[in-house]
Amino acid sequence: MKNMRWVGGAALLVMLAACGRQDAEPAAAIPVLVVHPGTVAGQEAAAYPGEIHARQESPLSFRVGGNLVKRHVDAGQRVTRGQLLAELDAADYASQAAASQAQLAAAEADLVRARDDQKRYATLAEDQLVSRSALDQQTAAFKAAQGQANAARANLAVARNQAEYAQLRAPADGVIASRQAEAGQVVSAGQTVFTLAADGGREVLIALPESSIRDYQVGQPVQVELWNRPGQLLPGTIREIAPAADAQARTYATRVSLAPEAQGEVELGQSARVFATAGRSGTRQLPLAAVLRGADGKASVWVVNPANGAIKATPVTVGAYGAETVPVLSGVSAGDWVVAAGGHLLREGQVVTPVDRQNRPVLAPAAAPAAAGKGH
Repeated sequence: MKNMRWVGGAALLVMLAACGRQDAEPAAAIPVLVVHPGTVAGQEAAAYPGEIHARQESPLSFRVGGNLVKRHVDAGQRVTRGQLLAELDAADYASQAAASQAQLAAAEADLVRARDDQKRYATLAEDQLVSRSALDQQTAAFKAAQGQANAARANLAVARNQAEYAQLRAPADGVIASRQAEAGQVVSAGQTVFTLAADGGREVLIALPESSIRDYQVGQPVQVELWNRPGQLLPGTIREIAPAADAQARTYATRVSLAPEAQGEVELGQSARVFATAGRSGTRQLPLAAVLRGADGKASVWVVNPANGAIKATPVTVGAYGAETVPVLSGVSAGDWVVAAGGHLLREGQVVTPVDRQNRPVLAPAAAPAAAGKGH
């Protein structure tokens, strides 16, 4: 009888405990850090200092060497195509041209004499007054004189060209960006005297670091801010990335073309900053801690359901892992709220409170589940 009373009491305690568990309030949703794909630190725009340059910058030099006797333009001056920029002392080249002219006159005189002799010998050979070998000899002399005249004529053309090369002229309309020589200086052939910034496109020359060079590509849109106009952003595009890094700085020279509507807003030599978003166009990024590996070895992330705050494991396809982020090729969209950290402590269907990096809720609080089992 005592045993029956003990068993009945134990059963009553078990029922009371079960009823108490059903009447207990559900656990509060825990806060979790969430981010949108593509808005994490790895996708923030980086700023690179640069300088405004012309798309076509030509170093101008004489094709011959000599003493620079006169400079007609200075740095910053606008020039037109064919305008005289500088002159060398052309006295020696003029003398060479005169000597070549005299040599041509002598060669042409020899040619006239040899031509007349050849014609005369040809007439005598028809009358059999001279041998055939004598005619052949005279014909060879005529051809040699003709060659000498052609050579003298070519030498005269070269001498005249050299005299003209003593004048440096602008190959196109533009602005003299810099000057590297002064009057009185002896310059060699090919030595830069001026740098001409041709009219046309304007670009920003920047240097991309070696560590992030793979995050940028030709054709990627960027924004340009001039130092003297803070807050005003001009549209641009990466036009060229050097194929090799600078041996000392370990950076890649990069040219950013400004949009046509922004060409008139800049001046040569202005300082600027280029804001470029790391990451190839169309590729989303997530923090490394957001990506989990399941038992099957496949990658997945926790995505928060905005309707009820419950999380769901979503398979994703990822690219090569970076230092802080990983590119997500498929599986999530730009508007998804993805758990950025602590995912290994969560479980499927768990209700969470998503917050941003400033600990602010990003979704309305989910309704608490209705209590069940009351009345026991």
